[in-house]
Amino acid sequence: MNTTQATAQPVQFVQRLREEASVPLDPVATGEVKKETQIIAIYGKGGIGKSFTLANLSYRMAQQGKKVLLIGCDPKSDTTSLLFGGKACPTIIETSSRLKLAGQAVSISDVCFKRDGVFAMELGGPEVGRGCGGRGIIHGFETLEKLGFHDWGFDYVLLDFLGDVVCGGFGLPIARDMCQKVIVVGSNDLQSLYVANNVCSAVEYFRKLGGNVGVAGMVINKDDGTGQAQAFAANAGIPVLAAIPAHEDIRRKSASYEIIGRPEGQWGPLFAGLAQQVADAPPVRPKPQTQDELLGLFSADSVGRNVVLEPATVHDMMGRDDLVRPSLEVVYDPQ
Repeated sequence: MNTTQATAQPVQFVQRLREEASVPLDPVATGEVKKETQIIAIYGKGGIGKSFTLANLSYRMAQQGKKVLLIGCDPKSDTTSLLFGGKACPTIIETSSRLKLAGQAVSISDVCFKRDGVFAMELGGPEVGRGCGGRGIIHGFETLEKLGFHDWGFDYVLLDFLGDVVCGGFGLPIARDMCQKVIVVGSNDLQSLYVANNVCSAVEYFRKLGGNVGVAGMVINKDDGTGQAQAFAANAGIPVLAAIPAHEDIRRKSASYEIIGRPEGQWGPLFAGLAQQVADAPPVRPKPQTQDELLGLFSADSVGRNVVLEPATVHDMMGRDDLVRPSLEVVYDPQ
């Protein structure tokens, strides 16, 4: 093979890659979900109220006659605490480790518990500084598969994921198409919307790789009416499924591990509507926002948009001006 042929082959290969990359992606599916069980992953910033939302949502779904499984996928293992009145639920990771040491196998009754028609479990995570939380998530799902996860007959499986963490374990449902759709929980603050935007970016990234997961919408928690979360959802092209107000009654009852989504209660209709929205909302393809677009949702006084970035100099760093040393790096001309 001569030099001309060797040069031509890489050029042709690059051209083929560009042609493949230019092919438009298939639109996200908006029809009826085909699987009998809807598996929905809920993401949000730590402390934003995912567990509160999911406990009341799953309870309301069960009251509507649906068979619901709630799985906590947060290393804090607090997803089910409100559902069980503040009582800690044994986690899959700690239970499987304990039984393994005793030479016993894990059974469903060891890790799955129920209340008022809601089935719930916690994956758990390693102790602080003793392991990777994402790896714990992967191990937990491997255990669930051994227990027959794909054969369980639920109407809805709700997965509570921490959105602050971007490692592979926490992105498992999106990366492996383990769920049909994602719901983000946010509020009218920059950090929670930053996390929600990261989740939208992950969904879009895996869509480009051939994934099928879409975003069904956003739940706004602690809504104070300032409108930033509503504006983010509109810009990202996702619907708002419910807005839970920043109300003292809600704060007080959730702090005392009380379910507020009861049919006869003040907030029952709110969670009944959310349950219907969660069931019906199709997965859509989000439009992730840039950092400047996120900042644009807030006033300049809140985020410091009027600040001008001033480049630092060598003199700033070292107190003197040094001569520029020639680089030894070899730079090749493009072919």
